[in-house]
Amino acid sequence: MDNRNKIEDLVKKLNKASEAYYSGGNEIMSNYEWDAMFDELVVLEKETGIVLLDSPTQTVGTDKETGKKEQHEFPALSLAKTKSVAELIKWAEDKDIWLSWKLDGLTLVLTYDDGKLTKIVTRGNGTIGTNITHLSNVINGYPLKINYKGHLVVRGEATISYTDFNDINDMIEDDDEKYANPRNLASGSLNLDNPEEVKKRHVKFNAFTLVHIDDEINSWGKRMDYLKELGFTVVKREKCTALTIADAVERWTKDVETGKMDIPVDGLVICYDDVEYAQTGSITGHHATRAGLAFKWQDESVKTKLKYIEWSCAVSTISPVAVFEPVQIEGTMVSRASLCNLSEIERLNLKEEAEVEVIKANKIIPKVISSENGVCEVKIPEVCPVCGAKTIIHVSKTGTKTLHCVNQNCSAKYVKRFERFVSKSGMDIEGLSVQTILRFMNEGFIVDFKDIFKLNRYYDTIKNLDGFGEKSCENIDKAIQKSKTIKAVNFIYALCIPMIGLDAAKRIVTSMGFDEFVKRLENMIPFNDIDGIGEEKSNSILKWYHEGTNKDEFEALLSVINITDGQKVTLDGGKCQGLTFVITGDVHSFKNRSEFKSYVEAEGGKVTGSVSKKTNYLVNNDLESTSSKNNKARELNIPIISEDRFNEMFRN
Repeated sequence: MDNRNKIEDLVKKLNKASEAYYSGGNEIMSNYEWDAMFDELVVLEKETGIVLLDSPTQTVGTDKETGKKEQHEFPALSLAKTKSVAELIKWAEDKDIWLSWKLDGLTLVLTYDDGKLTKIVTRGNGTIGTNITHLSNVINGYPLKINYKGHLVVRGEATISYTDFNDINDMIEDDDEKYANPRNLASGSLNLDNPEEVKKRHVKFNAFTLVHIDDEINSWGKRMDYLKELGFTVVKREKCTALTIADAVERWTKDVETGKMDIPVDGLVICYDDVEYAQTGSITGHHATRAGLAFKWQDESVKTKLKYIEWSCAVSTISPVAVFEPVQIEGTMVSRASLCNLSEIERLNLKEEAEVEVIKANKIIPKVISSENGVCEVKIPEVCPVCGAKTIIHVSKTGTKTLHCVNQNCSAKYVKRFERFVSKSGMDIEGLSVQTILRFMNEGFIVDFKDIFKLNRYYDTIKNLDGFGEKSCENIDKAIQKSKTIKAVNFIYALCIPMIGLDAAKRIVTSMGFDEFVKRLENMIPFNDIDGIGEEKSNSILKWYHEGTNKDEFEALLSVINITDGQKVTLDGGKCQGLTFVITGDVHSFKNRSEFKSYVEAEGGKVTGSVSKKTNYLVNNDLESTSSKNNKARELNIPIISEDRFNEMFRN
């Protein structure tokens, strides 16, 4: 193949992989493989002078988002990249520079005029993006109103944490809807039409530069400080020089390697503190030479021997996990890596007892990138590892092959119920995450709720599992023993009775007590006489109790736990006792308004949806708002307080 054909082939493969990565499709290759191909393309272009118009060295991301297109006021150019600390030092010259994270999400550009957010546009191809202003109320990390009346433009990264990514993906049954990585999920989420669905994804905006302000602020650091004062979530940063940058890069890299980062990053960025100087650089391709320099880590690959494939069931998908001889990669021992699906096994041509090459993608996630010298084809299990039912291979619309359990009642399908059971509002069993529960299900340790209280039968096995140990078992056991003494409200909530959340559980306990609750269940006496329960919820409770094995499990749980407040109780003594609140607008110290409401109720207060004479406080972070609720509160002389003021009065 001559050089031109080689360049055309590389451009085609890289663009196809980028389109999948940026637009929500299945991941075609790892970042490690993409970077290697990209570096090869750069060398060939320099040697031959052949640069195709659609070469990824000349383009910025992709523009596959649907929606109204809009030209950027200030072009969102990409940064030149390096894997050499020496190049960072050379680029820094003798000037003050700033080090920050290169976040792995979707770049957004926010525009403010006269103190109000007027526009949100995605980066798109750097020149034209998609207007997503309609999602302004459901993305966190920026204010809708600021204390600045001029023209202000902010650029930042919309990200989804690894924790939220894993929780969301675990609950998606349709393989066509699953996401390959948090960046892919963030991009897909901002393409959704339903704002409420986007809100559930917990997308977070992280400002990484103040593009324009009418006032003269020539220091990048002071610009970022100003954004923080205005209420933006601002990317972490550290001031450096050419003499200190190497030490800073080493320290920041350790934060990633040791798992301190829940937010996805794929490198570091340095930029000049002198904004005016940074703007004097030239434009090369789609890169501004002095706008900043991106540093990407040299992925360390290690070869080892595949021991076996472990099959893990979540929801209805049975995913393969490569278990190999333990190897040290970038300071930590690694012995397993997810293979995602059957198609990945085929792509890698992975066979039993193969030699595999492993990296830690973005310094965090173990990933098999190649295999060779295998003995025989990987055997696909014919039965589910959790329930023993038959398995089937499903081929998605995009051609991805996945393995599924056909049993509609497989306990792995109900992992979300287990998450609620062990949650802080439920049994409060610390250490049993969704991933740990799924692991124990696949090992056969857990089938239903009561099995959690019998885990000690398997401690000798658990402490020898990868990622566990003697201390892990001790901590889990302490949490389980502690959970056996529980308040009635939390226990009822933990049972996952359809339509019965914390609010309904509190109404039941305060009106009749737990002992009477049990008597009514046993005698099929309705609960619709309780204020706020109603006939529909009452029927749901009775149906749940007499459906399937729920009654037996309920009785089994009662035999091992101790309800501390069996008799009718009144929730009193709380910091919000006897007060009625209305909560409106965005919140920041609570995850969302539902969590805010739960706190108020747990402290003996009440939250209503509208302002009336019975309202004690209206909580709104926009104190000057002329909304109907604020106007009503002023008319009735009801105090309007911010969330921070609420925290001072009722949380501290």
